[in-house]
Amino acid sequence: MITAATARSSFIGHRFSLSSLLLLLSSRRRRPKSPLSPPYIPLLPLSSAAEFSTNINSCRKMMTRNTSFLAVTTTCFCCITQLFLRIGGIQSFATTPPFHSIRDNKKRLEDFQLWSSSSATDKSSSSTSSSSGEAILDLAQEPPPRPSGSVLTDLVTNGVVSSSSSSAALSVTNNRNDKVEENNCRAENIGTTTINGKSNNVKDDNVDVTTTTKIIATNNQFIKSLPDKRHYRAITLSNQLTVLLTSDPLTDVESASVHVRAGHFDDPPNRAGLAHFHEHMLFLGTEKYPKEEEYEDFLGRNGGASNAYTDMEDTNYYFNVSPLDHSDEEEDEKEEDEESTTSSDNNNNKVEIIVEEEENNGGKVSSALSGALDRFAQFFIAPLFDESMLERELRAVNSEYLNGRTADNWRNYQMLKHLSNHDHPFSKFGCGNYNTLTDGGDPELKGENGEEEEEGGGVEFGGGSSPREDLVKFWTEKYHAGNIRLCVVGRASLDELQKTVEQTFGDVRPPPEGFVANGIVDQIKAGILKLPEEGGSHLRDENGDFVFQTEHFTYGPAVAFGPNELGLIREVIPLVESRTLKILSAVPPSHDPVLAESKPFRVLSHLVGHESPGSLHHLLMEEGWINSLSSGTGVSATDFCLTSLGISLTPKGMRERDQVLAKTWQWLALIKDAVLNDHHGVIEQYHNEMKALAATSFKFRENGDPTDFCSSAAERLFDYEPSKLLLGSAEAGEYDVEVARAFLKRMTPENSLIIITGPELAEKDLEEAAVSAREEEWQTEERYGGKYRQVRVSDDLAKGWNHPTEIDPRLRLPGLNEFIPEDLSLRCDDPEAKATFDPEVDYRKEHPNLIVDTPKLRLWHKMDRTFRVPKTSIRLQLTSPNIYRSPRSITLNRIFQKVLQDDLNSYVYDASVAGCNYRVTVAPSNYQLSVSGYSEKLPHLLDVVTSRIASLIGEMKEGEEAHPALEKIFSKSRDDLLRQTKNFVYDSPYETATYNFRMLCESPVWHVRDYIGEMEGPEAEAEPLTMRECAEAAEECLFGRTKAVSLCIGNIDEKGSREVAELISNHFLKKRPLIEDETPRFRSLRMPNKAEAIQIFGESVASKEVPIVYEGLAHSESEENNAVDLMMQTASSFELGFEGLAIQELIASMAYNSAFNQLRTKEQLGYIVAAVVKKSTGGGNGLHVIVQSSSTLPPALEERCLRWVEQFRKELEEMPESRFAMEAAAVKANLLEKDIKLSEEVSSVWGEILSTVPHSEHFKNPDFDRVEKFADVLTLDNKQGSGNESSIKTAAELKKKVLEFYDKYFSPDSPHRRVVSSRVYNRKAKALYEENIGKPGFISSYDDARKLKQMLTAFPTAPYW
Repeated sequence: MITAATARSSFIGHRFSLSSLLLLLSSRRRRPKSPLSPPYIPLLPLSSAAEFSTNINSCRKMMTRNTSFLAVTTTCFCCITQLFLRIGGIQSFATTPPFHSIRDNKKRLEDFQLWSSSSATDKSSSSTSSSSGEAILDLAQEPPPRPSGSVLTDLVTNGVVSSSSSSAALSVTNNRNDKVEENNCRAENIGTTTINGKSNNVKDDNVDVTTTTKIIATNNQFIKSLPDKRHYRAITLSNQLTVLLTSDPLTDVESASVHVRAGHFDDPPNRAGLAHFHEHMLFLGTEKYPKEEEYEDFLGRNGGASNAYTDMEDTNYYFNVSPLDHSDEEEDEKEEDEESTTSSDNNNNKVEIIVEEEENNGGKVSSALSGALDRFAQFFIAPLFDESMLERELRAVNSEYLNGRTADNWRNYQMLKHLSNHDHPFSKFGCGNYNTLTDGGDPELKGENGEEEEEGGGVEFGGGSSPREDLVKFWTEKYHAGNIRLCVVGRASLDELQKTVEQTFGDVRPPPEGFVANGIVDQIKAGILKLPEEGGSHLRDENGDFVFQTEHFTYGPAVAFGPNELGLIREVIPLVESRTLKILSAVPPSHDPVLAESKPFRVLSHLVGHESPGSLHHLLMEEGWINSLSSGTGVSATDFCLTSLGISLTPKGMRERDQVLAKTWQWLALIKDAVLNDHHGVIEQYHNEMKALAATSFKFRENGDPTDFCSSAAERLFDYEPSKLLLGSAEAGEYDVEVARAFLKRMTPENSLIIITGPELAEKDLEEAAVSAREEEWQTEERYGGKYRQVRVSDDLAKGWNHPTEIDPRLRLPGLNEFIPEDLSLRCDDPEAKATFDPEVDYRKEHPNLIVDTPKLRLWHKMDRTFRVPKTSIRLQLTSPNIYRSPRSITLNRIFQKVLQDDLNSYVYDASVAGCNYRVTVAPSNYQLSVSGYSEKLPHLLDVVTSRIASLIGEMKEGEEAHPALEKIFSKSRDDLLRQTKNFVYDSPYETATYNFRMLCESPVWHVRDYIGEMEGPEAEAEPLTMRECAEAAEECLFGRTKAVSLCIGNIDEKGSREVAELISNHFLKKRPLIEDETPRFRSLRMPNKAEAIQIFGESVASKEVPIVYEGLAHSESEENNAVDLMMQTASSFELGFEGLAIQELIASMAYNSAFNQLRTKEQLGYIVAAVVKKSTGGGNGLHVIVQSSSTLPPALEERCLRWVEQFRKELEEMPESRFAMEAAAVKANLLEKDIKLSEEVSSVWGEILSTVPHSEHFKNPDFDRVEKFADVLTLDNKQGSGNESSIKTAAELKKKVLEFYDKYFSPDSPHRRVVSSRVYNRKAKALYEENIGKPGFISSYDDARKLKQMLTAFPTAPYW
């Protein structure tokens, strides 16, 4: 479903669209966490996704406020470069994307810590959520008949489980907790299991689980960081299931995750992709909850979401909910005046305080968490694998597979697998498709007369066979208590959480006798692996070579990458323009007990990827050969690992790849020599330095998102003792030179795979290089169509690389890090601060103070008293009208940003290693600068960065003759920006559809072709961009007339903040400030309604339901997908106000599941389906319905979207009022989620400050209570205290308002409906696209769009608060 980095894997790829990632992340069932985006964040309605950025943490603020997905992605623009730093950084060029049933985007976005905008080229993705009427569970009615044929029934039939057993394995619907909701059997607290058509009652007291649960680690045994106030307990249930319980009375998100040690390595030979398909099917009904949408529906009405991914050896499932306690939903929902008790605050009034081990102020388990756990547990107790749903989900997996065929990251990953040892399971095709899952079926196969014989279309299983029997077998063998781990986070006490887990997961089948899980903990307990003895010698083989116990152990004697698969040079032709060089070396698994103790790979990766002067990175950058270099783990499995050294090449670097490789092996030789002959203990000093940094980082590590924590902690339970689970990889032993030497011995050409990727490789007249496979024939990988050729490394090359005759004198090992913090004291503990501390005050609610207020600079300050970490964040935005005044100006400023980033690495790389980070980004209206990290070194870092910006501009203005090395960096940066911009055309069709909307709806905007024209073509050759011109453009925007806003927050006092203000003024604010009318502002255009469209295009559009259609054609010949983005524009944020915006987003919150269920699940139109509210620059709003399909053309997709719009109106009308109250309560709970770490608070308040910048002096003060005011709108019967009175008092009034809003803006008959469609055709449908060119109401180019925009009016830009 999607590639995403996990604990065991990360990306391989040369380009990955972030907006594509975001929508894919939301492309399964996912509920948006809240509806509200910041009122205005300066947006980049411009070029290629990898080009630009606005402040990433400002964008992330919207995530921490759980903003509606597309409201975020359309309101800000983040630098895709930062995405590559994350997914292409220390783990770049990695190769194991897991397969996701994505239902929630929050966790993966936390991984990237940034948001994408759907700016003009980073076309936004979309999603929100809802529930279809059919999926709504009316608990007042009789539950539907339970389908026969559950897995449990199959187990009994096949003799796996005895039908007479009364053990926990058969207690499928047993409910031992009156808070756990049931479909039927509430009163008697008795569950029923249908076995071979017979009813077998299971009494509540059959198994006394509370007396057989073992506590294996208590709270005071866990090693925790200082800020961590959660309480932990690790237990083993009576069925041998290991569970981590986490009590956090202050959490606003409750979560759980199950990690299964089974993935696509376990696929049977004739069912490639079965583990992935199995993960899909678990969500489609269980014996206890047979309705396929019951799980998602329950999560949705409790403000939650779910997700899953399938990896090589693992599958992970997780969910989150708000800690809500709705009133008795099972009572008569049909009473229209019933009102639910939905406030999460009420939950706090219904708890009992229980003291356990240490002070633990948790209470009872919320009904949201207990109900979700009950439904979740059934995945692992009695899933249905309903035969009637197989065809549908097979086509969903096939659609997912087809989406990946045009992505280089998928192609490269599968190519790596395809060319590995086929006796090892790594070689398996993990995603699967219709053909492999049905053992030969064809989804397009028709009946004898071309008729469709099955509901899914065509012959049953396409002439193949049903995978159900293999699904049941897979579940039976892999999904038992011994092979899964569970983690739960909740507000309740540990005792209450344990009780609920026992009552829900206690019924999971115990493992077979003698079972040992494929994890370090179990294997050590079973004596299979042995921990190294303290002071003892290491194991060696008969040749004296070091023995790593886990290497080639799990799947031996098969070796994934042995001599036949290594020592090769592989050349690959990418789909998009990208050039990379990767060296993958086979090493022992990183979790091997010996490696895990001394962690030699950490120091080696640190040295290989170092970026200071004297490093390989610095040398190659100076030559203009590379864009980036990174090192880390590429692929990590339980029995092998591939380290990765990844280099992004420039065109010049591709031509000089022989030199690049030679310098790389020289660098590795230098490091090897230092390790092998470390007479002065330098390597040990590096080790101790990294060890100290890791210890400090852990000491002050703040709690993160509970969902993310659960997902990773459940996996860690396999490889860490519970007491050390939180510490994880932060723990390191002493430096072990023997282990380091044994590890480094693997870094040889003979033990490595060299992969070179570039479009030039297809050219026959390519300049000859020693490193080439040009004598070999091109081959094509069968699954994704990747084109490659390869040749073995010659003996001469291997000898020269292993033992270079000379090492470039510019290469030298780095010095020790001078940025490591020593003073970790807290300013809030200073005597002056302590004197003003009030223990009764909740400092979370304290707003920043405006301490500098001048025409040039406004600076806010807040000293942290809540999170108590020695870290500070300083943010600065310089607003300039000159950045976006022309395509040339913005292009020059983007190039300067790239030059600055490359240049600053020489100065501040050590700071970033030591936990002090900087970022300088450019957006259409501003430059943003941020520094963050440990407070002691931060002022120095800020001074270095700001000083270097000025001196760099001065050097660039002196020209190429004075600074030839700088000219190389400038040329490289320009070429890199050009490449990224040109690659825009390869984005997914739905992204292109969204981009076209941005071109139509926003002003001013420059088209992507305008940027390309500044960098290549006749005009660019006649008037080329120069380094001097670039410096002058940046100087005008940074040091010319600007206005500035800034924030100092964290471990910094007011005095320190005023010193920052002085530094900013001295460096940047030397000229007079902008006047109000010079502030750049962007506008959102009002689309025509039907009457206005007729006036513009004539009567011919009067009969069309969608009078205006923007059509585009996919650029790539290999693109198989079509897409439609149907927009129904509402009004500006100012016109909607708090109440209108809240209603709009409540509709979107309910719409997502409905659209997904109808258009994807039932109609199978495509894998990517979303219904979402999007906010555009300038304050415009609209509901978007997005579908991407490989099987249906855009006009038909549009028609189905329109029919869904009508259907959803009926669903809303039939929905009980109490359901509206629950949905509103869920959105409110999401809104009021507290910031759980300092970085989240920074993003929250900085976003509010930025929202004031585009507006006049009348709106210059941030509304730090904006979110609370939105929550007040959604609070029924409780309107006092906020100062924002709403007319909505009851659920009935809320429903009425929702329907009125829907009818006004979305109804086909409404004169206010402003509907526009954006279609993108694949190349096969080019003729259909061309038929519509020139027809009234059709826009087929940006020239057509520009013409229409001249007839449109703009929305008001005034803020709504």
